[in-house]
Amino acid sequence: MATHAHPGSLPGPAPEARRIPELDPAAVTRWQEGGGDLVDLFAEAGRRLGGVAAVRLGPRPTVVVTGPHAVQHVLALRPATYVKRSHRARILIGDGVLAATGEAWQRQRRLLQAQFTGRGMRRYEQRITGAARTTAARWAGYARTGEVFDLGEEMRRFALDTIWRSLTGHPLDPDSERELAAVPAVVAALPSLPADGAAPEGAVAADLARIDALAHRVIAAARDVGAGPDGPGLLHVLLEAAATRPEYDDRLIRDELVTLLVAGHETTATTLTWLHLLLDRHPGARERALAAGPEGSAGRRQAVQALVHETLRLYPSAWILPRCAAEDDVLAGYEVEAGTDVIVCPYLTHRDPDLWQDPERFDPERFTTPGRRPAHPGAYLPFGVGPRACLGLQFALRESTALLEHLLPAHAPRFHAVPAGAAYGITVRPDGPTPATLDPRENAWTA
Repeated sequence: MATHAHPGSLPGPAPEARRIPELDPAAVTRWQEGGGDLVDLFAEAGRRLGGVAAVRLGPRPTVVVTGPHAVQHVLALRPATYVKRSHRARILIGDGVLAATGEAWQRQRRLLQAQFTGRGMRRYEQRITGAARTTAARWAGYARTGEVFDLGEEMRRFALDTIWRSLTGHPLDPDSERELAAVPAVVAALPSLPADGAAPEGAVAADLARIDALAHRVIAAARDVGAGPDGPGLLHVLLEAAATRPEYDDRLIRDELVTLLVAGHETTATTLTWLHLLLDRHPGARERALAAGPEGSAGRRQAVQALVHETLRLYPSAWILPRCAAEDDVLAGYEVEAGTDVIVCPYLTHRDPDLWQDPERFDPERFTTPGRRPAHPGAYLPFGVGPRACLGLQFALRESTALLEHLLPAHAPRFHAVPAGAAYGITVRPDGPTPATLDPRENAWTA
């Protein structure tokens, strides 16, 4: 017979925390000798040991978190316990909001957060639409001439134009576009740079100098000339903050500007590139999205957004989210010692067959059919969850949807070659070029 404690009695002792299961060192050795990607090792740890597993890559084990409850615990319930130690892109973004910690991060996030919700987002609708129309006009030219272009570069160009308009109030000009080519060059080099923050050398230093020069030129122009033709942008919000907040000196304004440039275009461009590659393999998904309703309808928009969400499920904007335990904790019943490196891996959570039916299949209807996706908030986190979730979630979804609403009805890209796989760096991106030509929709295939 079950017994029940008196309401005033003390609860019984909590169950003793267990040691986190650790992947066999032989499996790590096989991975090292096989030259696999880090995600392969993490995936093996998850398959063998579950949603909280330890992998020894150095003197101390690293904890890999993929189970949704543990994900929620680390990112949303205990963010003060599991903290960022140093952002991998600090050499590029400095003390921008992505890398900031503590009270500085709280102040910086509060300033920017209002810009990406509600009324703040409405300010950028015209700029997003303008960038989408510019890209659509360029694609119409490609369709007429049959010119071969790189689709990934086109998506980067669109996303960069969008964030540039939102920052400065001006469309992206050719000179700035040329200088901003230094940004993806640095981002691509980040995984190979020293982890100790040593001074950059060679081409990376030159690229950083180009970025700094452009940032200072744009900041000076915003001060001297004021708002652009689309009105004040995010840069002007930072300049206004400097009038009353001494921490917003030229260096922090530069860091926030570069942070917004990197975060505001790199992930969106990568997502849109993956989406077009997926549609090339699954053309029926395009047809179903277009058949969901007439142009401008809620049904069409929901279906297009589902294409984006399913792409983000397979290729989340941040495939890993590194944290460090600032104090001892118990995670999903396991002991975590202070100082332990903890890596949340949305890429593997999104491909967990216990959460997602047939997880390797591209199926946008997961996001339009009730009951088709897991309800737990830790099961789908392409932009993170909790207080450090990406500020630009709504912005990224809106710009992606706006571009697709312009391009999908008019064009079906035909790839001349497709990347063989993925490269796992700051983002998970196609590991090669994406040369394509455009077939007008009336000549496109259907499923």
